[in-house]
Amino acid sequence: MSYPGYPSSGYPAYPQTDGQPAYPQAGGQYPYPGAPGGGYPGSAGGAAYPQGPGGAYPPAGGGAYPGGAGGAYPAAGGGAYQGGAGGSYPHAPGGSYPQVPGGGYPQAPAGGYQQAQAGGYPQAPAGGYPQAQAGGYPQAPGWPGQGAAGTYPAAPSGGYPTPPGNQPAYGASGAGYPTYPAGPGGTAPAPGGVPGYGTPGYGGPTQPSGQSYGGGVPPSGGYGSGPAPSQPSMPNIGGLSLGGGMQGTIKPVGNFNPQSDAEILRQAMKGAGTNEQAIIDVVANRSNDQRQKIKLAFKTLYGKDLIKDLKSELTGNMEEIIIALFKPTTYYDAWSLRKAMEGAGTQDRVLIEILCTRNNQQIRDIVSCYKLELERDLEKDLQKDTSGHFRRLLISMIQGNRDETQTVDMQKATADAQRLFNAGEGKLGTDESTFNMILATRSFPQLQATVHEYGKMAKRELLKAIDREFSGDVRDGMHAIVQCVANRPTFFAEKLYKAMKGAGTSDSTLIRIIVTRSEIDLVQIKQAFWERYQKTLRSMVESDTSGDYKRMLVSIIGN
Repeated sequence: MSYPGYPSSGYPAYPQTDGQPAYPQAGGQYPYPGAPGGGYPGSAGGAAYPQGPGGAYPPAGGGAYPGGAGGAYPAAGGGAYQGGAGGSYPHAPGGSYPQVPGGGYPQAPAGGYQQAQAGGYPQAPAGGYPQAQAGGYPQAPGWPGQGAAGTYPAAPSGGYPTPPGNQPAYGASGAGYPTYPAGPGGTAPAPGGVPGYGTPGYGGPTQPSGQSYGGGVPPSGGYGSGPAPSQPSMPNIGGLSLGGGMQGTIKPVGNFNPQSDAEILRQAMKGAGTNEQAIIDVVANRSNDQRQKIKLAFKTLYGKDLIKDLKSELTGNMEEIIIALFKPTTYYDAWSLRKAMEGAGTQDRVLIEILCTRNNQQIRDIVSCYKLELERDLEKDLQKDTSGHFRRLLISMIQGNRDETQTVDMQKATADAQRLFNAGEGKLGTDESTFNMILATRSFPQLQATVHEYGKMAKRELLKAIDREFSGDVRDGMHAIVQCVANRPTFFAEKLYKAMKGAGTSDSTLIRIIVTRSEIDLVQIKQAFWERYQKTLRSMVESDTSGDYKRMLVSIIGN
């Protein structure tokens, strides 16, 4: 230990030693404290501390200790008595205590000595405690690094610089250390992940902009040495507003005049030849509702049926896409279903594309239109043209009775995931009815949660489980439902790619999807197409089509 400094408020409390009181009674003498072994601490062999010159304390730390008047203690100045080497008392020359000063020690003040200040004895000066190891105390784990003597370094003058972009300032008022970046919803991202489509956003229909079914993700831990593989930059997709809902490429035109448009179409078809570009300019830039008004205005102005005139002037795929655009949306779906089932064979992919992707109201409108406009019963036609579990799935779909609640019951999602596992991978054989019941009745947000829970539980994507348990049309139908749950634009982007891939083009599929999605989510389909295939939908259409038909498609697709 070392002498404490004298605080400005007075003498410190005298430590009790060998049963002696903290302070002597008023008018008494200070007894010398006993030392272990009978010697003064730090003296060799317990030798006595020698008397200093004149009976005063000996010189300390290389200099004389300033004496008070008459040999009394000097006034307290708050300074600390210089310790000896290693933090001990300095050795006294000669080895004995000094004599009591002449006149004795000063009398204690009336009322006794002042008690020690709050907080106990003053702290020992530097050097009194064991010296820290070289380089300071051990570095604390974590970040940021410590500064000298085991403390964190001070922030730069003026605080830390403003972070780039929209990142919040570091610490309080931008002067502290940065915190771990928050993940979606304000929480740190969870480690690892599970198979499937990622953590779902259960509350809404919009999908993550970067979501796709494969590729585009660097390996865990980043790329190896050398430059990372270059990725083509995403083109400017016309109409895309990040963070918004679904968007079509065709929107109602402002200052719409159906009579003027009807006159333009009449002039384009009048006389020898046809001005296809004038037809494209009008039809590709009007909404479906506006086109119906143009049809009515045409008949009002000229007493003729616009559709019949267009059919007489156009041929092939150009005729098909123009007529499709002038059909009311619901009627076009009903007409497409009927066309897929009439004649020899059935185009099951058309039935899946329409019935497994529409919402309740759209399904009910299609069933009603099929009956009123086509004078047929859709359920009876499906019973006749399909079979087995695929027929059961489609019959379930056309009831238009899917739960459309937007809230998610996580307990039900977990229970449904377990039921699907037990009905498929968890048993010998497959219970198709369980798959049909869950996929046909649960809301899309609820199914999204179920798909996620299935991946966590089974360590396998639900799509892959369906591939293992089913085949043929029923597998394709269930695939369509699950893919639309995960990302509806990507489902349609895949259909468009397959329609143009390889030799030949499925123009009916190309026309049907472009027309039916042009006012709903074609902007997001274009984005998904780029993310999935690293080429634009427009460029692939341009390379696979030609003439007026190509110009019409490109006008609808946009940039």
